[in-house]
Amino acid sequence: LVFLLLAATWGPCFSGTLRFPQRKWPVPYRRFDYRPKTDPYCQARYTFCPTGSAIPVMKEEDVIEVYRLQAPVWEFKYGDLLGHLKIMHDAVGFKSSLTGKNFTMEWYELFQLGNCTFPHLRPGMDAPFWCNQGAACFYEGIDDAHWKENGTLVLVTTISGTMFNEMAKWVKYDNETGIYYETWTVQASPDKQSTVWFDSYECSKFILRTYQKLADLGAVFKKIQTNYTSIILFSGEPVYLGNETSIFGPQGNKTLAAAVRDFYYPFKPHRTVREFFVDLLKIFDHVILNHQFYLFYNLEYWFLPMKFPYLKIIYEEVPLPIGSKTSFGV
Repeated sequence: LVFLLLAATWGPCFSGTLRFPQRKWPVPYRRFDYRPKTDPYCQARYTFCPTGSAIPVMKEEDVIEVYRLQAPVWEFKYGDLLGHLKIMHDAVGFKSSLTGKNFTMEWYELFQLGNCTFPHLRPGMDAPFWCNQGAACFYEGIDDAHWKENGTLVLVTTISGTMFNEMAKWVKYDNETGIYYETWTVQASPDKQSTVWFDSYECSKFILRTYQKLADLGAVFKKIQTNYTSIILFSGEPVYLGNETSIFGPQGNKTLAAAVRDFYYPFKPHRTVREFFVDLLKIFDHVILNHQFYLFYNLEYWFLPMKFPYLKIIYEEVPLPIGSKTSFGV
């Protein structure tokens, strides 16, 4: 059901014995030299960052309060429904003491969560088509009601204008080089010490990176509990399959290409209740009965030999960071 929920905004599986050289886990998230233009085929149901603005330059002597913001995913549509499942969205807020202005900064999908999690199978195209970019959004104001009603709005630290401006430079770099959203964390077992094969790259990870940057610049965080949502797949050691060209290109592996397309087919948008339940059974067959999942990560495909309990949503504490520098002038 979680698989189909993520896909809501929009034959045979591989069972071979491919092997690859020993890799270092987790696979590092790939950064890029620039952000490519999005294809017109990718259309968002809800506009990305509709009131976004440039990050302002703060006066060095300004004192800026930093707030942790958290609310249930899709609260604007479903209220606190996903909050009961601890599926939360994270952001960070700022308040300038000199101007009194508030600002919100967050990172999320350009074309909604389903498009970042599963591809489209377009007619006439062999390869699955992905609309999976994510990006930062900065805008003036903090919607107190949105964050407080079913979530969190709490002061976590205070920084100087100089620190804020340094953070803004880092945000520009991070946003231009880390461009693809990744929903899944993949690890070997529910044990906290188990091997992580792949780490997610989503809103909470952006907030954690932002906090760490502020800590490295000298911010001293309050000692409060902070929890974040992760959606985890459980798998044995992943098998590298290749990229789009090596699998779906003219010299690609037609059997593997068909298996990948077949796996993703049940995650398509649904028009009828019957279609929904038929595809739910197909997903159950692939993932639970045959222990198979195909992951698209860093523009490459991997086969995951799935293990019980297959998928879990956790709401886990991650402490606020301690920096590596002394504070300058808060």
